[in-house]
Amino acid sequence: MPAPVAIRKNLELLRDQIRHHNYRYHVLDDPEIPDAEYDRLMRQLQALEQEHPELVSADSPTQRVGAEPIQSFKTVKHRVPMLSLENAFSTDELRDFHRRVTSRLELDIDAPVQYAAEPKLDGAAISLLYENGVLVRGATRGDGTSGEDVTHNVRTIDSIPLRLIGRKYPSVLEVRGEIFMPKAGFTAYNANARTTGEKTFVNPRNAAAGSLRQLDPKLTAMRPLDIYVYYVGEAIGVTLPPTHSEILNLLQEWGLKVCPERRLVQGVSGCVEYYEAIGAARDSLPYEIDGVVYKVDNLAMQRELGYVSRAPRWAIAHKFPAQEEMTVVQGIEFQVGRTGALTPVARLAPVFVGGVTVSNATLHNIDELHRKDVRVGDTVIVRRAGDVIPEVVSVIRQRRPDGTRRTHLPKKCPVCASAVIREKGEAVARCSGGLYCPAQRAEALKHFVSRKAMDVDGMGGRLIEQLVAIDRTKSPAEIYDLRQEELAVMDRMGDKSAANIVAAIEASKSTTLSRFLYALGIRDVGEATAANLAAHFGNLASIEGASVEELEGVADVGPVVASRIRAFFNEPHNLDVIRNLQKAGVHWEDSDPQAIPAEGPFSGKTFVLTGTLSGMTRDEAKLLIQKLGGKVSGSVSKKTDFLVFGENAGSKLTKAQSLEVSTLSESEFRALVGGE
Repeated sequence: MPAPVAIRKNLELLRDQIRHHNYRYHVLDDPEIPDAEYDRLMRQLQALEQEHPELVSADSPTQRVGAEPIQSFKTVKHRVPMLSLENAFSTDELRDFHRRVTSRLELDIDAPVQYAAEPKLDGAAISLLYENGVLVRGATRGDGTSGEDVTHNVRTIDSIPLRLIGRKYPSVLEVRGEIFMPKAGFTAYNANARTTGEKTFVNPRNAAAGSLRQLDPKLTAMRPLDIYVYYVGEAIGVTLPPTHSEILNLLQEWGLKVCPERRLVQGVSGCVEYYEAIGAARDSLPYEIDGVVYKVDNLAMQRELGYVSRAPRWAIAHKFPAQEEMTVVQGIEFQVGRTGALTPVARLAPVFVGGVTVSNATLHNIDELHRKDVRVGDTVIVRRAGDVIPEVVSVIRQRRPDGTRRTHLPKKCPVCASAVIREKGEAVARCSGGLYCPAQRAEALKHFVSRKAMDVDGMGGRLIEQLVAIDRTKSPAEIYDLRQEELAVMDRMGDKSAANIVAAIEASKSTTLSRFLYALGIRDVGEATAANLAAHFGNLASIEGASVEELEGVADVGPVVASRIRAFFNEPHNLDVIRNLQKAGVHWEDSDPQAIPAEGPFSGKTFVLTGTLSGMTRDEAKLLIQKLGGKVSGSVSKKTDFLVFGENAGSKLTKAQSLEVSTLSESEFRALVGGE
């Protein structure tokens, strides 16, 4: 009985879709869909053809491996067809494969069949032909029967020997392998491409395939490609060992590179153990893989098992859960991190990828969002590798609905409505409400009470996080109305500890202007800069009202830091917090900037302090330097005149020595200041 018209139409639709994606993947190196989606289409077609074998045609995608090679390369015919592998997506499908193997070999299903197992690399398949030990041809898989001659490109890959080593290699040897771009090389290549404005690759697989198809071998040579050989197609003039694993060892002896993670395993249990071990190590491997491959190790068994139309019966690929999937962007929001950085996040239609259901994916920053041009309503490819935060890889433009709009950086923080600041030349935009913004609250409070800031002894990070979690401290000012009885019931606290903290809070009310400025957590205002601001202006009101140009007149304050200070005090929320702190009793003594002499023995000299001083605190040393007319900076540069170092001096001392900056030990510094 002929198949219904609807089924015939569905078959042809599936075939047309697969042909289209074969063309995009193999010919244009520009796939529209992830591998998992392609696998689903192929499996749907296979299922229909199994139900209606009378509809199977010679030109069906199930009857061949890939697409025709492009015309810009010379076409070569493979001596032995390059076939594909059947896939297993679960342990049950792996058991079915093993059952078919043992059944055809007329073995008991529990027979100890030995399998050669190795990672399934995510790259580009290649055939290498050696005659009398010399590389004479490199060809892509193409349609499995004929491929593209890319000899001029494979010769540029260092890991492919131009001549085999040893004396017992065959007169003719054709091997198959996978050319790939290692993860580190892929990351470095894309980073450089972004810098130079060139096209970046979506993933290492596309990078390898695209590199092989360059007409100019110089371009291929510039790309960090590698290879692992995994199979012999033909060998003339030598008797090969009787097992696949021994052949791989022999190939390595001849100078060909084979995967170091290959193993021999026994039966299904051995295969599963290997699969789980490689899966656990996947993220630490230097190359991308999408599964593992099992091959019956014994060649006599391989010959007895034979082939189906497009794959050997003696091998199978056990695929990992897809790391890339296709889904729809339902919304784009901006999250505010603990340092105030705004990160665009795509809200997705839930999709199972990388072994978990993903509904959110990072877009990194506004520049990356615009570069990928991700919009609400777009169909996108999302990727999740191991514990890495899921990210949107690319947009499938052909599926974009009408009426979509670009997403722009918000002017106000989505959490606290403070102004969003993005400095020129920086990719990251930040909320300016550092003291006020709930998203930044815990980190701001930890910094505020730290030893070099307000120095609230005993008030550690764990207690701060507890207070923030119960919404007890919304701003630094609320620290000053904490009561002993409420602190005593917190985790790892008691009456005595609570009493000590309350006393420390009270003591911290009396501080210095430089400590208070540092405690505010203004970006890039460290201890030295805070001290210089306090010394230069003498009081907080003058700092709050200073222009960018006036701020630049302070030692150790350049245009960038000056603009950040100005932006901080421009935000009304921050001024509200400062006023509330003053109302709570936080105070300091103002100073007359004129009291610090503009001229003195250290006039025009810039000092940097590092390490622990034994005879004085660093704050005392700073005041002494400033009293003598010098300036104190927080970082070493060519403009630094002296670096004063104490015990446990670190990288600043090393940098000063490399810049040939004069260095002074504490005793030398004391001698320099004389009787002061």
